[in-house]
Amino acid sequence: MQDVRFDLPFDTPVSPHLAHARERHLRWVRERGLVRSAAGFEEYRSWDLSEAAARTYPHASADDMVVLMNWFSLAFLFDDQFDAARPDRAERIAEVARELIATPLRPAGTPPRVECPITLAWAEVWGHLSDGMSLTWKSRFAASWGRFLVAHCEEVDLAAHGRAATLGIEEYAVFRRRTVGIHHSIDAGERSRGFEVPAAAMAHPLMERMRDLAADTIGFMNDIHSFERERRRGDGHNLVAVLQRERDCSWQEAADEAYRMTTDCLDEYVALEARVPQMCDELGLDGDGRMRVRLGVEAIQHWINGNYEWALTTGRYAAAKDGPVATAEQAGRGSVDDLLGV
Repeated sequence: MQDVRFDLPFDTPVSPHLAHARERHLRWVRERGLVRSAAGFEEYRSWDLSEAAARTYPHASADDMVVLMNWFSLAFLFDDQFDAARPDRAERIAEVARELIATPLRPAGTPPRVECPITLAWAEVWGHLSDGMSLTWKSRFAASWGRFLVAHCEEVDLAAHGRAATLGIEEYAVFRRRTVGIHHSIDAGERSRGFEVPAAAMAHPLMERMRDLAADTIGFMNDIHSFERERRRGDGHNLVAVLQRERDCSWQEAADEAYRMTTDCLDEYVALEARVPQMCDELGLDGDGRMRVRLGVEAIQHWINGNYEWALTTGRYAAAKDGPVATAEQAGRGSVDDLLGV
């Protein structure tokens, strides 16, 4: 279902630094041990997370673009470390996740207490990602990042105990909003352009709902585009799979309903976006505050459209694979390389 198209109401740019930053990023990934085998590197390169970062943070500087690509790599690779054949591995994933959560709560540059390629890479990246941002932003990012990682551990626990396919559609939708990890990703859009959305606007119910709807839209799109990969892995944490099971319908009927749910979320988001000027009036924001709100809205747009454009072509969601990668996925693993060991 990777070729499923959506009619998005806005276009977003691509960073002019993509090619140069991609080369630096791939070298960093190898040097930090985030890929450890030839098959792992070729699979990772086929994902082209560099393009995802260039589309979701199109205005970042050349150096910041590399930092954002590096962050993407460790987040995506950590997400794939669960092994269905080794449910005991859930404990190690939780231990590493706790370290990842703690890193933004410590002074930048603090060495991790739990060491593995993922935690060492994150400590390095956070030092750059947090540079120049206020304590308010760092705290907001840390909270969103923490909620995402806790949800990831809950997802791993469900799989480890054979309960990944037990959530109903309403429960799944709420859970997916946390596991997709979009709130902190939008927060990083502020860092990529050197601004911060006013705290009053961030706390407004309109902005909160827009961010939630963006997470829902992107999470559901991702489920549709990644369906073949997740079915190959036996992963029931997917909107299409949940709908098919709960409604006892065909895969096509489930996919059609998933598409409708996604477009409903997108339509509601667009309707709320039109009310942003009214929110700024209500809050009494000056010209600078309104400009920062506008940039915050653009950060959401960049993520909705940029992630969508990347998902249509990334090798991560390819319908057919062979070799070591296919063998690993069919065995219930998301990665051919173990990145949680020392």
